Amino acid sequence: MQRAAAYVVCVDDGQVLLSRLNPRLGSRWTLPGGGIEHGEHPADTAVREAEEETGLQVRVDDLLTVDSIHLVRDHVTGALMDHHGIRIVYSGTVVGGTLRDEVGGSSDAAAWVPVAALDGLDQVSLVKIGFEAWRAAQGDLPGAGVVEGAG
Repeated sequence: MQRAAAYVVCVDDGQVLLSRLNPRLGSRWTLPGGGIEHGEHPADTAVREAEEETGLQVRVDDLLTVDSIHLVRDHVTGALMDHHGIRIVYSGTVVGGTLRDEVGGSSDAAAWVPVAALDGLDQVSLVKIGFEAWRAAQGDLPGAGVVEGAG
C-alpha cells in the first residue's frame, strides 16, 4: 500500500503544535496532518487536517521537506505489512481557531508542547524530521529540503 500525506510544523513561543494518535494507532504524538484526498493540493490537506485534529486554523508558509518511509511491520500490532508513506511537511502559522481535541478521528489530543520536552516525548519519527527541517529553515541547522533516500 502507498499513501501520500501532508503535515504542518507550527512553532510559537518555544512550543510545537502536536496531535496524539488515538490508541488504535499507538497513542504517540505526531505533527498535525494526514492523507491527501484525490485531487487535493497537499498544502490544502495540511490546513484541513490541522483544523480537524487541533481546532486551529493554520496558514501554510513554506515547504520544509518530503520524507519517504517504508514499513514492513505494523508499529502497534507487529503484524507483517507493506506500507510506503510519502510525507510532505510544511511550515505553518496559526491564524485562528481554538485549541481542542479531535473526537472520533485518528487523533485524540492536541497540545502545544515545549521544544525542550520533545526528546522525552513518545512520538513518531515524523516529529523529529519535521522539527529539524523547520530549524534548518530558520538557520539553526545546516541543510533543509528533500530527505535523501538510503538506496
